[in-house]
Amino acid sequence: MLDHAPKRLKSRRLERRPPFERIALLLQGGGALGAYQGGVYQALDEANLHPDWIAGISIGAVNSALIAGNPPEQRVEKLREFWETVSRSPSGVPYFKSLEIKDETARRLLNQTRALDILLFGAPGFFSPRMPPSVLWPSGRADSVSYYDVAPLKSTLERLVDFDRINADGIRFSVGAVNVRTGNFICFDNKTDRIGVAHIMASGSLPPGFPAAEIDGEYYWDGGLVSNTPLQWVLDSRPRQDTLAFQVDLWSADGELPRDLLEAEVRQKDIQYSRPVRRPTSSNTRRCSAPLSDTCSSIFPLTCEKCRRWRCWQRRPTRKSTTSSSSSITPRVMKGSRRISSSPAARWRTTGQPATTTPFVRSGIPRC
Repeated sequence: MLDHAPKRLKSRRLERRPPFERIALLLQGGGALGAYQGGVYQALDEANLHPDWIAGISIGAVNSALIAGNPPEQRVEKLREFWETVSRSPSGVPYFKSLEIKDETARRLLNQTRALDILLFGAPGFFSPRMPPSVLWPSGRADSVSYYDVAPLKSTLERLVDFDRINADGIRFSVGAVNVRTGNFICFDNKTDRIGVAHIMASGSLPPGFPAAEIDGEYYWDGGLVSNTPLQWVLDSRPRQDTLAFQVDLWSADGELPRDLLEAEVRQKDIQYSRPVRRPTSSNTRRCSAPLSDTCSSIFPLTCEKCRRWRCWQRRPTRKSTTSSSSSITPRVMKGSRRISSSPAARWRTTGQPATTTPFVRSGIPRC
C-alpha cells in the first residue's frame, strides 16, 4: 500500500453555492490515469463544491460510483482506499516513498517493469489473469471472452460502494456503455434504471482485456469505444438547467512528438480517446471574442457578461505515464487536486478573475 496519503492542499472553501442551478462532474475513461480524478474531487470537496450530477465512463464510472455511493465525509477516503488497493504490486513488492527514483530513465524502466508485472499477474482488487485461459473455455460464452477475470473489481465495488445510496434519488448518477450486439451507446441513469454493480462493470468492460457485462439479457462493453465523455447526455437532459460542468480530460488532442515506442503508444491513445470527446465539447463550447478583461464582469468569468457565450480554457499537454504503480498514482492524485484548485470555478469567490487551465462548459439557454 501507499506509505502516505496525498497531502491536503491549501484550499479556498466557498461560503455559498455558485449561482448555477446544477453542478455536474463528468469523469472520462483512462485506466490508471483515473487517479487524477480522485485528486480533482478532493479539491472540489475541500472547496465545498459538491456536484448534483455525477456521470462517468470506464474508470470514470468507477470513480463516480465511489463518490455517489458514499456520504460526503467518506468519499475522499473511499477513493483513496480504492486507488491504494489497485496500485499495490501484484507480486507483493512494497512501495517506499523514501526510495523514490528521481532519474527519468530509471523511472521509466521501473514503470515498464511494473507494467509487465500487471500484464502477467493482474492488479489487486481489480482484475486477475483468467485461469484457464479464454481459449480453453467453451465457445458461446460472452462473459469469458477476455484475457482477465474482473471478479476482484466486483468484490471491491460491493465493499466500497453503497448502491442503495446511489438509487436513493439524491445525487443524479449516470454511466455510459456500448451494446455489443447493436453497437449503440447507452447511458444508465438512476432516474430511469436501478443501478447495480453490473452497470459499473459494463461501463469499464474494455475488450479484449475485460469481458462483456450482462444486464437484462444484453451484453455491454466499455462506453469509451463510442464516446469517452458523458457530456452530451448531460446537456441533452430535460428540463434544461443552467449547469456548471467540470469535465476532467485525461487524454489530450494536442501533444508532443513521441521520442520512443512507449511515448508513441501513449500518444496513439491520446488521439484515439480524445477525438470522440472533442465533438460534443466543441459543439457546446464557443470561444468568446471579448478579451479577458473587465468587460467579462460575470461573477463566473467562464461566461462573458457582454455576449453570454461560453468560455473554455485548455491545458498545455504534458508527458505522462499510464502505469498504475504506487509511485505513479500518488503524484497523479496530487496533480489533479492542484489543477482543479487553480480553475476559475474554485477561485471565483476569492479573486473574481479568470484563472488558467481546466476546461469546462456552461450549458443552458443563453439569455442574450
